[in-house]
Amino acid sequence: MPSICFYFQVHQPKRLKRYTIFDINKSHFYEADDANSSIMRKVAYKCYLPTNQLMLELIKKHHGKFRISYSISGVAIDQMKKYSPETLESFKRLAETGCVEFICETYYHSLAFLYSKDEFKLQVEKQRQLIRDEFGQEPTTFRNTELIYNNEVAKAAEELGFDTILAEGADKILGWRSSNFVYQPVNCDHIKLLLKNYQLSDDIAFRFSNRGWAGYPLTACKFARWVHDLDGNAEAINFFMDYETFGEHQWEDTGIFKFLYALPDYIFKNPQFEFNTPSEVAKKYPVRDRLDVPYFVSWADTERDLTAWKGNFLQDDALEAIFKLRESVYRTHDESLIDTWRALTTSDHFYYMCTKWFADGDVHKYFNPYESPYEAYINYQNVLKDFSQTVEKALEVELV
Repeated sequence: MPSICFYFQVHQPKRLKRYTIFDINKSHFYEADDANSSIMRKVAYKCYLPTNQLMLELIKKHHGKFRISYSISGVAIDQMKKYSPETLESFKRLAETGCVEFICETYYHSLAFLYSKDEFKLQVEKQRQLIRDEFGQEPTTFRNTELIYNNEVAKAAEELGFDTILAEGADKILGWRSSNFVYQPVNCDHIKLLLKNYQLSDDIAFRFSNRGWAGYPLTACKFARWVHDLDGNAEAINFFMDYETFGEHQWEDTGIFKFLYALPDYIFKNPQFEFNTPSEVAKKYPVRDRLDVPYFVSWADTERDLTAWKGNFLQDDALEAIFKLRESVYRTHDESLIDTWRALTTSDHFYYMCTKWFADGDVHKYFNPYESPYEAYINYQNVLKDFSQTVEKALEVELV
């Protein structure tokens, strides 16, 4: 009996305000409050609130047989509390159904694993506690920021006590294998690996409203038929996508909400199929093979590597600068400075510095506050200049 596993990423960064060299030593608050508030409220109105209500209706309609999962970054929850508390409450109502799994990640949606394993662990533990506090769950599934994954990430997640980890089902790591089965990382003892079926996931997330696509229009009946065609050659069919797919990337007038509401009905027409959360899938199916992924993969762009966040001079210089500050920041013992530093490690800051403006250009423009990657770099470095001076002054006070 095949399982359909829906996982949604919910993330909004704390965007930086326009910060010039003339602001250095004058202003030590870096967040763009107005923009962050406006964007959170806009996305809540268009996506989070209506989609959460629809999900709740589907869970009730199908008597708990419709099951889903979310990974909500800590910085997104921080902003929900500040700008849209009703959104957080709607996620809590979903948690109360017992049909929704909340997945752990790094609290600050950061690239910490690439630069500091200690910081990575601290951010994961902070997110784990947040899930306990807000949703009353003990997370057993892990996904790294933007599904950044390799053997080492899997081992680190296993050592942190997770039973399941998610990754992109990229062709270059699967080879002849299918993403529709449960795997185990080659260097791990018990953690199970679930891989995104990127073709079907992207049919919803990216191609749904594309009139030039051969599959257009995508109806629930048609999509369910594609899923049913996998019967006999699949055990775990994993649909991973941004939650903003519903109502934001794909606007309401595209029919995306009607599609989502109708989909479970059509899926259940084949009684062999059911919906399960990642942890349920991992428990239900045996490992079919061990998968060796020595290099990093992600779910970003056509390359599905790290070049969305690092690789050009702007990104590498900014990343090295922020993580070089870590030791000094922690020596201040100032929780406010530590939190500010951690927020500056959020991956979006470096995503905005990406210079790949070809096939993936539109993706990088999504809610991007900058006109160019160079402007993003200059703004970030101005903030970092002031912040580093603030840290130096705090350390001088500590010495006195």
